Amino acid sequence: MKITLIGLGVREGDISLGAKFALDGAGRIIARTGSTESFASLRGYAVETLDGVYEKSRNFDTLNKNLAAAVIKAAREGDVCYCVDGAVSEDESCKIIAEKYGECSIFEGVSKSGYARSLSNTGCGECVCVSAYGVKNLKSCRAASVYDIDDGFAASEVKAKLSDIFGEESECFFVRGGKVSRIKIYEIDRQKEYDGTCAVTVCEGDFLKKERYDYADLERMIKLLRAPDGCPWDRAQTSATIKSNMIEEAYELVDAIERDDEDGMEEETGDVLLQAAFHSVLEEEKGGFTGADALTRVVKKLIFRHSHILGRDKGADEGSALSVWEKNKREEKGQKTFSESVLAVPANFPACMYAQKVQKRAAKSGMDFLSAVSASEKLFGEVQELIDALVENDGAEVCDEAGDVLFSAVNVCRHAGVDCEDALRGAVKKFTARFVECERLIVADGKKMEELDELDLDVYWRKAKSNL
Repeated sequence: MKITLIGLGVREGDISLGAKFALDGAGRIIARTGSTESFASLRGYAVETLDGVYEKSRNFDTLNKNLAAAVIKAAREGDVCYCVDGAVSEDESCKIIAEKYGECSIFEGVSKSGYARSLSNTGCGECVCVSAYGVKNLKSCRAASVYDIDDGFAASEVKAKLSDIFGEESECFFVRGGKVSRIKIYEIDRQKEYDGTCAVTVCEGDFLKKERYDYADLERMIKLLRAPDGCPWDRAQTSATIKSNMIEEAYELVDAIERDDEDGMEEETGDVLLQAAFHSVLEEEKGGFTGADALTRVVKKLIFRHSHILGRDKGADEGSALSVWEKNKREEKGQKTFSESVLAVPANFPACMYAQKVQKRAAKSGMDFLSAVSASEKLFGEVQELIDALVENDGAEVCDEAGDVLFSAVNVCRHAGVDCEDALRGAVKKFTARFVECERLIVADGKKMEELDELDLDVYWRKAKSNL
């Protein structure tokens, strides 16, 4: 049997002439609700409403599924006209019906979002329209119109999302019952009353005065700076000239993390993103990849490598999850041998990190020490070889054996579950603190550090150690 979907619009009389003709010949008329002003357009027809379905539904998604199910069930017995307030294209239950039931005719009505925009007289294009009950899925946009703000909870959800995109201090237009008021976004959930006519429209402000910016805005800013009338320094840069900046910014972010400096982390995270965006803009200018390409690639990579969550593999604990990740990573990069995996470690990593990465990948082949103890025995041997080289006063051999000592020390750290970078950095910080304390003690005794012999320095060093 046939289903005719009719949008009643927002006010009485919004219904189209074609919809009236369809209703005149309808065998059965069902309305989503009888509590809206537009329902008055059905006066004179025999109409049954689905208001009772609202009370039986747990949430918005369940409600729409239940509404659609009720209409489809009725259609199995005969032709049905299903009438909804607003537009068919904005009604989620209509979308479900159209997807599941092939025999559908549609008569559109005035949309709630369009009505709200006309009342608020916002001329901003590129407006995204969404129900309050789907506002969590709203992405960054230049303008938005949100309807169905029928209670305080929905209003709070809308406020939170629009604040995230546009900034809570940005102005918006709040529509209710055909009346419009200009308010701040943070006031959306502070209105006295809410009903099915409530909607909000908002447009972004001047680019340089916006309260909130997103990744697309960051790329736009870089393009402005690299424009012919932009900044001479930014225009002169290439990926090669700014590559060291990424390392510097990454280290500054790590430093903020280690200091547990939340404000610093926010700032430095932005600086890292700036470097990434700069490189993508430079590539886009050359006809290479874009920022969207890079983001698409990393999301697809996460999907592929997390097959223990999103696919066929299993990973019940951290260790097994990491094994799946590594397996998928080798498959993704086409690495068929252990050697290919080892050779793929970036040689410009910090030396300790480079050694640890190579060791971990080589260990996958089975070439590894049994424990941290056996790795330590190898370290003792390397230290002895270094001493022998020092006795022989062979500079090249000393350098070679010193490298072996450091490599073996990294092996011990790895087997002991210690990150060698963290361990060495911690040792340097500890030495620095003790050195500063040692000099303070010497100066306090009226002496100069550079004038003391080794024995006297050792005395002060021991005091500094006991103080810290």
